[in-house]
Amino acid sequence: MMGDPFESLTALLPANYVHMARDAALASTSRIRHLVTQRKIPDVGWSVNEIDLFVRQIAAMDSNAFPGNVGAGERESRIFSVLVAQRNYNLGHGIGRSGDILAVQPKAVGSSLINHLTNHLVSHALSLAGIQPKPHCFITPFATGMALTMCFLRLRHMRPNATHVIATRVDQKSHLKSVEAAGFRLCVVANSRRGDEITTDASSVAEAAESIGVENVVAVLAVTSCFAPRAPDDLPTLSTWCKDQGVPLVVNNAYGVQSSKCVHLVNEARRVGRLDVFVQSCDKNFMVPVGGAVIAGFDKEFVDSIAALYPGRASCGPSLDVLMTLLELGVNRYKQLLSQRKTIYEKLKSALQIVAAKHGERILETKSNNISLAFTLDNYPKEDVSKLGSMLFTRNVSGARVVSGLETKTVADVRLCGWGAHADDHPSAYLTVAAAIGMKPEEVDIVAKRLDKALQKFKQDL
Repeated sequence: MMGDPFESLTALLPANYVHMARDAALASTSRIRHLVTQRKIPDVGWSVNEIDLFVRQIAAMDSNAFPGNVGAGERESRIFSVLVAQRNYNLGHGIGRSGDILAVQPKAVGSSLINHLTNHLVSHALSLAGIQPKPHCFITPFATGMALTMCFLRLRHMRPNATHVIATRVDQKSHLKSVEAAGFRLCVVANSRRGDEITTDASSVAEAAESIGVENVVAVLAVTSCFAPRAPDDLPTLSTWCKDQGVPLVVNNAYGVQSSKCVHLVNEARRVGRLDVFVQSCDKNFMVPVGGAVIAGFDKEFVDSIAALYPGRASCGPSLDVLMTLLELGVNRYKQLLSQRKTIYEKLKSALQIVAAKHGERILETKSNNISLAFTLDNYPKEDVSKLGSMLFTRNVSGARVVSGLETKTVADVRLCGWGAHADDHPSAYLTVAAAIGMKPEEVDIVAKRLDKALQKFKQDL
C-alpha cells in the first residue's frame, strides 16, 4: 500500500474505526521515536505489548530476519530450537564485532541498536539514582567479578610494570578473584573497627603501597555495597590518596546504585580525588537475570577503551533484559522503587530488632550501611550457628547468610581468617539479611516470622 496505509483501509472498514486505530499506532510510533532520539528512560513505563512489539521491530532489522536472506558464513544466526529462537526474539548475531564490544555489526543493526540504546538508558538510570555528572557506561555480557577483571586488564596497558592490586578487605570471593584472574598479585589490607562497624583503614592502604612501591601498584580496589557489619569504604579519602600518588582507583559498586549513601560516596570520590571506574551488577540493581554488569566512569575515552579490550562478539541477552526492564519500569516507577527500598530497610530493621530482643540478641549498629543488616547470634555456640542458615533455607528464606567467624579461606593466594566477617577477630557470630530493591513489605513480615520460629527450633535442638 502506498501513502498512508490506514487511508486505504477505509475502503474495507468504517473510517472512524480506522482513524482510531491510526491514532493509536501513531502514538506508539511517536513513543518509539522519542525514545530513540532522546535516549532516556520514558517517564511512564510502557505496556508489555508495546515493549514486545518494539523488540520484534528491532529484531527484524538483523539480516537473518530479511526475506530471502541466505547465510554463507560460519556464524549466520542459525538457531535450531524454536524455543530458543522465541526466547531470544531470533536475535542470534550478538553485539559488537571481533575487536570491540561497542562496534556496530553490519548484519546485526537491530542487535547493535539494542546495545547502544541500552547503554544510554543505563547511564540515565545511574543519573536518576543520583550519580552526577551522568557517567559513561556499557553493559558487559558477564557479571561483576569478570567486569572488574576487564578493568584491571585495561589498567595493565597504563601501568605495564605494576604487579599488585591493593584491596580493602571484603569477604566476597569474586571481588578478590577478579584481581587474580587479571594476572596480578593481591594485597588485602585489614579494616578497622568503629563501634560495631568494620570500616576502611586508609593508613593501611598507604602503608601497603609504601611497602610494595607505589610504582608497582596497578590500582586500589575499593567497595561500596557489602554485607553488614562491613561499611562502605571511605572513597573520598582513598580517591584523594590515589590522586596524590597517581594510582588508579577501581570501585566495586555491586549493588550500590540503589543506595543513596553509596551513590554519594561515588560522587564525592570523583569530586575530591581520582575515580577511574566503578562497576555494578545488572541483576542486583535492575532486577534482571544474572549475567550482566555495568562498567561506568566519568572519562568516556577510558571507559570505551575497556570495551575495546573485549575479544570477540558478545551475547545480546543482558542488554535486552535491561532494555525491556527499564522500558517497563519508566522513570516514575524506578524512582518509586528506590524510595520504597529505604522504607523497606527501616521496616526490616524494626522487625528484626523485635525478634532480636525476644531472643536476647541485637542488631549491630551499622549506620553507614543502609542495605544490609547483621543480627547477632551471641547466645549460640559459634561452631553450630551455620545450621541456622540451613534451617532458614529449608523454610524458604533465601539470601540470609550466617557468619561464625571461625572459618578460614584462602582466596587468590591470600589467607583470610574469620572468613565472612571482613576481619580476623570479629567478636560476634551473626546473620545478615538485606533490604534490596524490589523487596516487598509483606516479605519483611514473613522473614521476621520465619526467623523467629527458626531460632526457637534451633534453641530446642541444641
